[in-house]
Amino acid sequence: MGIVVQKYGGSSLADADAIKRVARRIVEVKKSGHDVVVAVSAMGDTTDDLLDLAAAVTPLPPARELDMLQSAGERISMALVAMAISDLGYTARSFTGSQAGVITDAQHGKAKIIDVTPGRVTQAIGEGHIVIVAGFQGVSQDTKEITTLGRGGSDTTAVALAAALEADVCEIYTDVDGVFTADPRIVPSARKLDRVSYEEMLELAACGAKILHLRCVEYGRRYGIPIHVRSSFSQLEGTWVVSDTGLQGPEETTMEQPIIAGVAHDRSEAKITVVGVPDKVGEAARIFEALADAQINLDMIVQNVSAAATSLTDISFTLPRTDGQVAMTALARIQAEVGYDKLLYDDKIGKVSLIGAGMRSHPGITSKFFAALASAGVNIGMISTSEIRISVVVDENAVDDAVRATHTAFDLDADEVEAVVYGGTGR
Repeated sequence: MGIVVQKYGGSSLADADAIKRVARRIVEVKKSGHDVVVAVSAMGDTTDDLLDLAAAVTPLPPARELDMLQSAGERISMALVAMAISDLGYTARSFTGSQAGVITDAQHGKAKIIDVTPGRVTQAIGEGHIVIVAGFQGVSQDTKEITTLGRGGSDTTAVALAAALEADVCEIYTDVDGVFTADPRIVPSARKLDRVSYEEMLELAACGAKILHLRCVEYGRRYGIPIHVRSSFSQLEGTWVVSDTGLQGPEETTMEQPIIAGVAHDRSEAKITVVGVPDKVGEAARIFEALADAQINLDMIVQNVSAAATSLTDISFTLPRTDGQVAMTALARIQAEVGYDKLLYDDKIGKVSLIGAGMRSHPGITSKFFAALASAGVNIGMISTSEIRISVVVDENAVDDAVRATHTAFDLDADEVEAVVYGGTGR
C-alpha cells in the first residue's frame, strides 16, 4: 500500500497519556499495511511557554535565537512519540525539519518552504521504520540556519512532505472532528462538513478559521494532495479538503455544493487609516511600497472618494495586529514624502466572513448577510469581497453576535449538537 502522512497538533500531544494514544493510532495505520510519516507540533502550549520565557529574558529577542528556541518544542515531541512507538514493538526514526530535508528561505519566524528533499525519510521508510518529523521548522537554503514557518506551520510541513513523498493522503489530526460551518466554541450548533473544496478552505483559513494553516491548503491544492481533517480523540470520519472535480473523501464527486460552506472570524487583526493623502498619481504606491519593504501582509484595503474641496482622501487597511507597530513606524518615516495628515490605529476590531463557492451563482447573498448583521445590532466598518467570500470588519465585542446571527440566517445550524471540542485551543 501507499504512504500516509499524518500531523498531530499540540492538543493531541498534550501529555504522556496523549502521546501514547497517538502512538497507538500511528501503529494501527502501520499494521494496516501503509508506510507512515508523521509531522508533530510541540506539546500543548509549549510554544507559547517558550515565547513567554523569551519575553521574560529580553523584550527584543534576536530572530535567529528565537527560532532556535521555538524549534525545540517540536524536537521534544518527535523524540517522545518515537519512544512511545518503540514501546509498542515498532521501530521509529525521528528527524528534525532540516534532517527531513525541509528547505526554506532565510526569513526567521515566518519562513516559506521552497523545496523538500526527503532522502533520509525515504531511506527510513525503505528500512521499514515509522518516520516522525518535527513540524514547523526547516533550514534556510542560503544561510543554513534553522528557521520556523510561523504559527500553524506543522500543517504546512505535513502537506509538503506528503507532496514530496507522493503520499495517498495527508491526515491532519486536531481537537475537533473536522471542519465545521463555524467555530464550535462560538456556535455549538455548527455542522461538520463532509467535504470542502481547496478554494473554500483557502478562504476559510485566510479569514481566521484556525483548523488549517493557509499555506498548508495552498500546498495541497498545488500538488493535488487530499487533506483529511479529523480528531485524534475519536474514530469518526472527518472533513475531506479536495478539488471540486477530484476525490471527495472516499467516494466520488457528488452533484452540487451547498451555497455556503461556513462563517469564519478573526480577532487577530488591526486597522490603520492614513488620513489626508493627496489624491494624485503614485501616493498609494509609496504607502504600500513602504509596507511591503517592512514585510507587512495586508488584508482588506479601502480608499475613500477624494474630497472635491481639498483633493485629499483617506486610505484604510487591515493587517495582523502583531505587525501593527512595525507598520506605523514604516508609515511615519514617509509622512513628509507623501504629505498625509496623520495615522489612526485601531486594534479593537474583528473580521467576520461568509464563504461558499455556491454564492457566485446565487443572488441575494450579500443582502441577506447584511440584514442578519443589522438584526443583531452589528455595525459594519469595512467591506471586502471575492468571488466566493464576503468579509466585514466589526467591533471586536460584536464578533460572536455577528457569527451566530449569520450562521442562523443561512440555515447552517445543525438539528442536534454535533460539534465537540475535545481539548486545547483549536490548533
